[in-house]
Amino acid sequence: MVGVLCDIRTGPPGQAVVKGIRKGVGVMREGFRQELKELKAEVVAVGRRCVDQTELGVRALVEGDLDLAERVIAGDDEIDSRTLGIEEHALEVMATQFPVARDLRLLHSLTYVAWHMERMGDLAVNIAKAARRTAGRKGPQTLYDLIQAQGNLVHRVLDACLASLENADLELARKLPELDEPIDHLFKQFFRELARLQDEEDIEWASQMVLASRYLERIADNAVDIGERIQYMLTGTFEGIEHTTDTPAS
Repeated sequence: MVGVLCDIRTGPPGQAVVKGIRKGVGVMREGFRQELKELKAEVVAVGRRCVDQTELGVRALVEGDLDLAERVIAGDDEIDSRTLGIEEHALEVMATQFPVARDLRLLHSLTYVAWHMERMGDLAVNIAKAARRTAGRKGPQTLYDLIQAQGNLVHRVLDACLASLENADLELARKLPELDEPIDHLFKQFFRELARLQDEEDIEWASQMVLASRYLERIADNAVDIGERIQYMLTGTFEGIEHTTDTPAS
């Protein structure tokens, strides 16, 4: 044992052993970094799938497209499966690579983000189900316009959320609550429009539209929650972000 230590420290054979160990460790770390990149890319991809589901759900509702609504509902299984795969992959990496500090924070945060995206997918399905319930019926155009406007704003928030995650953009993550505010205002407008309806059948139809508006608001709220987690992922703290010296996760 002493001879081995001496070789490693002083002799030419020992230098070769050290170089071999360093090379092996370097290869392992490179593989680990690649796994993190792939996991993060998969989370972003699931997020983009949720954006598509939300957009299609809104279109199905506004256009009364039953086939499109069924397509959104059927697509939820894929999001559920991929989210579970992300969690299992993250757990496997934790168990085999023993990450610490920033890398552990990244893995835990990616799992957290993925499950919020899974909830977004469920809410998009709820919008599609509202479209299914209102198919073949027509209500005031004002509410359709409000739903479409809200859907457009939600799309903007989700795009910003994914961009902040993909690019490790701390400032963009901080802006998500501001982007969310107009969506909340549009949701409140629904109740003012609802008060103008008197026909009983219109009220029943409008209730589904109000629920859809609420689902859109909740999707945006989830994006804001993800933004807060991105800030934590990049800084290691939920408060005093501007004082941190931690470097962004890749």
